[in-house]
Amino acid sequence: MNKILHDVSMAHRIVVKVGTSTLTYETGKMNLKRIDRLAMVLSDLRNQGKEIIFVSSGAQGIAMGKLGLSKKPDDIRDKQAIAAVGQCELMYLYDKVFSDYNNTVAQILLTRDDIAIPRRKRNIQNTMTALIEMGIIPVVNENDTVSFEEIEIGDNDTLSAVVADMMDADLLVLFSDIDGLYSDDPHRNKDAELLPIVYDVESVRFAAGGAGTNRGTGGMVTKLEAADTAMKAGIHMIIMNGDNIDALYDVLEGKPVGTLFVSKNFERSDSLE
Repeated sequence: MNKILHDVSMAHRIVVKVGTSTLTYETGKMNLKRIDRLAMVLSDLRNQGKEIIFVSSGAQGIAMGKLGLSKKPDDIRDKQAIAAVGQCELMYLYDKVFSDYNNTVAQILLTRDDIAIPRRKRNIQNTMTALIEMGIIPVVNENDTVSFEEIEIGDNDTLSAVVADMMDADLLVLFSDIDGLYSDDPHRNKDAELLPIVYDVESVRFAAGGAGTNRGTGGMVTKLEAADTAMKAGIHMIIMNGDNIDALYDVLEGKPVGTLFVSKNFERSDSLE
């Protein structure tokens, strides 16, 4: 176990995905305190020499709060419209809070075609590599405003794993509204146990539930799909609670946090040493 935790702690290029439930309150309004802490921690890690790619949900959720909506629209056109409002609000805030910590962010909006078509994919890789080399933190999201397909079936858990694979990341971190993957839904079963380490996604699919909150689109099902993608690509992945952004420091100090999904490149016998 110590060897695998040490391997995780040595991660240099890290993709961090944050969900709507982490960025907003139950009211739909932005959780400014948590967003500020997130910017501080990611900026601090960038200052240490880590390469950070930030995958952010929240555009539609934040727009709901701004527009006073109690639930997401059902119509695709309206979803795209509120996504346009939310992207402005989200990037305005990120630009401000990251600037407060002397770091610069850049927005990258992707569709499935951008990743599926080789020429577009290379352009994205080149752009994101250039940003990282310039010391800039890319902020990635699906382009919900113009993409008909992704707004309907896509999610940023999956996107974060695809980005981690595309950019040869060492570690993928998913901040959620729960401590990690449990043996059962801990909201319904008080005896559910946190699973600290997973080597095979298929063995834990029984523990997945539905979407976590009304404001988000994903749940544990999409996180397990992300884990499967990351592990097969040779990338460690961790699900951890967004209530404690500072726990990311613990991860990079080799301490156990949340649920760790072990890269397929890491031999299980090695991880037990």
